[in-house]
Amino acid sequence: MHYSPDQVREDSVLTLDPRMPLAPTAVEETGLELSFMLRLAAKCAAEQDTVTPSHLSARMKLPKAVVNLLVKELVKLAFLEARGLAGEDVKSDIRYALSTKGREYAQAALRQSQYVGPAPVSLDAFCRQLEVQSIHHERVTQDRLTESLKGLVLSPSLVEKLGPAMNSGQSILLYGPPGNGKTSIAERSARLFLQTIWVPYAIEVGGFVISFYDEAVHQPVSEASGNPYPKGDQRWVECRRPVIKTGGELTLDLLDLAFSDGSNVYEAPLHLKASGGVFIIDDFGRQQVLPQALINRWIVPLERGYDFLTLHTGKKFKVPFDELVVFSTNIAPKDLSDEAGLRRLKYKIFVNNPSRQEYIRIFESYAREVAVEIKVSDLHLFYERKYSGASLASCYHPKYLLDFIGSYCDFNAMPKAASLEMLERAWEGVFTLD
Repeated sequence: MHYSPDQVREDSVLTLDPRMPLAPTAVEETGLELSFMLRLAAKCAAEQDTVTPSHLSARMKLPKAVVNLLVKELVKLAFLEARGLAGEDVKSDIRYALSTKGREYAQAALRQSQYVGPAPVSLDAFCRQLEVQSIHHERVTQDRLTESLKGLVLSPSLVEKLGPAMNSGQSILLYGPPGNGKTSIAERSARLFLQTIWVPYAIEVGGFVISFYDEAVHQPVSEASGNPYPKGDQRWVECRRPVIKTGGELTLDLLDLAFSDGSNVYEAPLHLKASGGVFIIDDFGRQQVLPQALINRWIVPLERGYDFLTLHTGKKFKVPFDELVVFSTNIAPKDLSDEAGLRRLKYKIFVNNPSRQEYIRIFESYAREVAVEIKVSDLHLFYERKYSGASLASCYHPKYLLDFIGSYCDFNAMPKAASLEMLERAWEGVFTLD
């Protein structure tokens, strides 16, 4: 059973998050067909010579009461045979082994799908869970935005624009000259959201399994994988809202289900794994596919809040598109797409070059971090010499200059000091002359 954010459960877990999916108490409550569950149980049993209901329960992430019903059915079908108690205690689990007929059944199931592991959740359950834990339910506050951007020196006007955009849960285009913090701003957006969400190990659609939980992008809130609550559905992992960043490697294929012919198992696409979190497209416009093609692919998801995916059988199904999408680019918006395409990107925020005052603040902050002594008067004179003409100051310049100075002074056994002479030397060492 699933609960809306406003519902409160009248049981012993009143202090728990009401969004948490509850464990099924019967096979029917799993949302899966009995035949699917029996095949999965048989495949799990085939991993060892003998298994107990407790082992199957842990492997399939299902309550023991539900597993006992599956075991009972497999025994009735003569696929499982009892092999005595697992221990000397009369209360010990009974050990079971696949019969010859059962091994043939498990092998046939493996030929159909090599997926073995936690029982998937149904597509309906997945969609309902995304709805109750939607990123739109969490409000971004001014204090949280300030905290998330701590360490970045940004103009007040830029911060003022970021707040409403981040709070909207809509698409954002961060554009402007390189090196001014667009990617850092996008990555910091993860700190804005404090709620956890529940992520399924896998989803079942049309008899096929879509692998979903990904250790590379999903961060469990507890060290132990799975749901630590006794009444929680162990097929879901409580995680922080995910942040997935992709760059020049993004292709249209990565936005579709990836089917493995060998295992007959699907892998969820990147943007689906980002559900309930943040999806960052860095260096937008530098992908192998044209930016207009990417925007066209996302017109329906960005406009309507859902996407369509297709199985290799041709079956199409709808999934929620619930995430904050942040595009980051150095390319002028007019060179990325036509007006119709850009209209789909709700918020367009220009990330400007730093002012003189901001540049000095960045320089001083990083100098303290790397223990390089600076003389403010020399720094101001250096700024006037280098940025009074065609050259524009960038947020990344102080780091590059100070890193050069630190390395130069270490190599020459000199005190780390950013004198005017050393700043000029660093400029020639890290920037091209043309």
